[in-house]
Amino acid sequence: AEQRGTATVVLPSGEIDLNASPILRQELKRILTSRPQKLIVNLAGVAYMDSSGVATLVEAMQIARKSSTRLVLCGMQDKVRSIFEIARLETVFTIVADVDAAMTA
Repeated sequence: AEQRGTATVVLPSGEIDLNASPILRQELKRILTSRPQKLIVNLAGVAYMDSSGVATLVEAMQIARKSSTRLVLCGMQDKVRSIFEIARLETVFTIVADVDAAMTA
């Protein structure tokens, strides 16, 4: 994770599946403990995500809401975006093109 102003940017990479989701969950929870103003999850390096990955992000969003942290997703590849659209989550999450857009979202 890296700091960009008042935002914390997380850059997971590879596949977020049953093996990787618990690691991402721990990392997101750890960051959210410090109550950043904004948490940006840059998914540009994520080629595939299964339902466990989606569930991890939903959980992170619920924690973020409680601590008044704004959670923004960016850099979604088409395959990953389609999973969010199928689950009708593109309206639940703030999803933007890239980190620069996420900084102002």
